[in-house]
Amino acid sequence: MTPVPLTDQQLAFFRTFGYLGFPGLLADRIDEIIDEFEAVWASRGGGHYGKPHDGKARSCIVPFIDQREKLCSLLDDPRIAGMATSLLGEDFNYMGSDGNYYAGDTGWHSDGWHPEMLHIKIALYLDPLTRDTGCLRVIPGSHIIVDRYANSLQEHIRKSEDLWGIHGREVPAMALETRPGDVVCFNHNTKHAAFGGNPRRRMFTINLCQRYPEALLPTLRNYLNGFARFWVDRAYSEVMIRTADPERMRHLEQVMANDGHIAELSRKARETMPEPSRG
Repeated sequence: MTPVPLTDQQLAFFRTFGYLGFPGLLADRIDEIIDEFEAVWASRGGGHYGKPHDGKARSCIVPFIDQREKLCSLLDDPRIAGMATSLLGEDFNYMGSDGNYYAGDTGWHSDGWHPEMLHIKIALYLDPLTRDTGCLRVIPGSHIIVDRYANSLQEHIRKSEDLWGIHGREVPAMALETRPGDVVCFNHNTKHAAFGGNPRRRMFTINLCQRYPEALLPTLRNYLNGFARFWVDRAYSEVMIRTADPERMRHLEQVMANDGHIAELSRKARETMPEPSRG
């Protein structure tokens, strides 16, 4: 199916503020998505790498959508594909996914600080969330690395009580309240957080980026090093690759050509870490 492109206004908004919200974008698929989400966790013992989720710490599975054929197909959905191609180009890379049961607050942070390549995160929250019950909060404009304001936030955001006399939940921000079926997309550089909420908040993300030019392939391989802390040997699962048509394969091929070193890093991580990272 042909991707559904973003509008010029949506593109301008994303470039300026670093995020976009899409109410009800996948409402027609949300029941199937939730069933598949729960099936992944059931197959993994209900929590973090075989340990039942206890509500005290985040449980995380990486890669996530790769575990189920129907979740893999989200990459083929014309609404997701249209968002990705509009922001990243038709040859964008799929950079993995993570599924989560969240517990407690998530302090202010960026998922990366990429000066050269655009990385985005597409997030689906599977429970109704408000500003006081754990919805995503973002600081508009915090993604622009060359901006003095964004650089100041990068340096100081984790010290809000010491520097500004306010708790993280009081930092001026947009609270993106969501219902199941809504989709949120943001630049990896964008500062985001969540406060409040129950200890079993369900959410998963899809990470994408622009295709790396040849000169920056070492940077790509360095990024892929992060998979090792989840004790995986390759970036993608067999299911993701086996069910890929030529169009999806276009978004897998560059990572597949550059992730062969992950297995050795994972082996070393297993020797030194008591359990896989929680992200």
